[in-house]
Amino acid sequence: MQDLTISLIQSDLYWHDRGANLAQFEEKIWQIEEETDIIILPEMFTTGFTMEVKNNSEPMRTHTFRWMEQMATQKNAVITGSFIVQEGTHYFNRLIWMQPGGDFVCYDKRHLFRMAQEHFHFTSGEEFVITQWKGWRICPLICYDLRFPSWSRNSYLIDKEIMDYDLLIYVANWPLPRIGAWNTLLQARAIENLSYVAGVNRVGMDGNSILYNGHSKVINFKGEVEHNMNTSEGVYTHTLKANELFQYRKKFPSYLDADDVKIM
Repeated sequence: MQDLTISLIQSDLYWHDRGANLAQFEEKIWQIEEETDIIILPEMFTTGFTMEVKNNSEPMRTHTFRWMEQMATQKNAVITGSFIVQEGTHYFNRLIWMQPGGDFVCYDKRHLFRMAQEHFHFTSGEEFVITQWKGWRICPLICYDLRFPSWSRNSYLIDKEIMDYDLLIYVANWPLPRIGAWNTLLQARAIENLSYVAGVNRVGMDGNSILYNGHSKVINFKGEVEHNMNTSEGVYTHTLKANELFQYRKKFPSYLDADDVKIM
């Protein structure tokens, strides 16, 4: 396991305009000059956070999926973010983890934001996902999932002598009035799980006149903010240090005293 380089893209979003959003993210992705392993986009990066699912969803393996496949292969990096996927009569806020060459993993948002009635329009995901890239074990989650620590619980695999994951990713449309919770909970998830955490949020105003002010950030396993993108649009690339993570876990193995809690 070597160091891992990740790129966070913090951007405004065009409301209900997939073509415009894909075009702007393609431009931003090609602005990344450094070699990078993972490129992280916000939640619902093709539409903004909308409940108008019928007019803004798409089947799997069509427009956005193919775009992600193309960009991942051209940049030789994972591309990840969520968009609205339709399967039959069901709609999912689905994160795609797209690897170069077309291999992919899906994660459907588990906790649907009832204050926006997301649970009336989307189907909740049931599977906790851990994927691997460049020797790192990575857990991708979506926005409101951040408020539920039991879902992101990092456990110790005694037989393998490793933890479930080394990097926790949250893609989000997290609004300005609750940005304090975003900042605090990202740090809490890093501390309690002895894991790097990357959170990617959007900026700007959406079609419902809700304001977003970013604060995408990278936090280390001690809960220290290694970089905060604050409130401006931009692309930030950061390298996570594998040896520092493992040395800290060895020095401060609090996970060995954790309670055995399982979601049934």
